[in-house]
Amino acid sequence: MIPDKKLIEQRFAKAAATYEEQAGIQNQVADRLLQMLERELGQPPRTVLEVGCCTGLLTAKLVAAYPRMERFTVTDLSPSFQPYIEEKTRCLRGSASFLGGDIEQLELEGSYDLIISSSTFHWIHDLPRLFAKLRSLLTPEGVLAFSIYGAENLKEIRQITGVGLPYQSFSAIRACTGEHFAVCAAEQCSESLWFPTPLAVLQHLRQTGVNALGSKAWTRKELRLFIQEYEQLFSAPEGVQLTYHPMFFIARPRP
Repeated sequence: MIPDKKLIEQRFAKAAATYEEQAGIQNQVADRLLQMLERELGQPPRTVLEVGCCTGLLTAKLVAAYPRMERFTVTDLSPSFQPYIEEKTRCLRGSASFLGGDIEQLELEGSYDLIISSSTFHWIHDLPRLFAKLRSLLTPEGVLAFSIYGAENLKEIRQITGVGLPYQSFSAIRACTGEHFAVCAAEQCSESLWFPTPLAVLQHLRQTGVNALGSKAWTRKELRLFIQEYEQLFSAPEGVQLTYHPMFFIARPRP
């Protein structure tokens, strides 16, 4: 399924008020990405581009980690996140700017020491083309750091409904990255969340904007069948399971 970016924008904007409370996995993923980045960076970056900020969960962490940034450009598909970013970059000593729009279409100027994105690139239509674009925006000694979700992500939802993103394997993303960058570090893991009921799973997905694929409302019968099948297939003493499959990459531009 090719993501409908208009629907993605609407769903994430609608989930803004609840996103950070519910985005426990996304928060952990951002922390791990920054830990990997710290091991690779020689000097703190002076210029940074963040792709896909949402409410600024990673943005705030970057401001705390690199308060002396001279130029910080933050982008998101939804312009509605601008007030969140302005608040979270208020204490930055350098300049901060927000750009709303599709990163695949946005015209960006200048160069960056660090381009970073967490939990966003799986929504991109043409990842190889985007990587070529980002390569052109990096300084020669710059770093690309990103997390993306892999083939096992939300597998429970996909198995029952048949709806899901065309998540790629770890090796496929590594090979795609390697066309324009030298991969310095790459990791993957599987994380399970447990919920009391399948309805709680659906609520979690709505409150994080992750249900940005289907626009069709379910009938009562469809919802009942979903609940029954989810309980049959994915129940355990802890509750019902939902799987996340984050993958992490740190890379430098090829000469």
